[in-house]
Amino acid sequence: MPGKRQGVNSSVGNRPKDKERSVIVDPAAAKMIGAGLAAIGMIGSGIGVGNIWSNLISTVGRNPSAKVNVELYGWIGFAVTEAIALFALVVALILLFAV
Repeated sequence: MPGKRQGVNSSVGNRPKDKERSVIVDPAAAKMIGAGLAAIGMIGSGIGVGNIWSNLISTVGRNPSAKVNVELYGWIGFAVTEAIALFALVVALILLFAV
């Protein structure tokens, strides 16, 4: 027939309710996945700490007399950057053991 489309299955969108698929996630698996995703924040912190110390070492290497002034800012930057990693670690541990 010229007006009828061929190869189209009209029952695809009309599945019976008993054949619907549902996904059930194990709560322990969800906790592990969430903790792993929360721990990803530590990667950026590690990169940041490496950048802080590499720039501090190169600055002191170029101008040794600036060590006293630059060292304080390096430690402050290290502490702030490391705090982000500690927050990510705490969130991961809370997801693993408290939830």
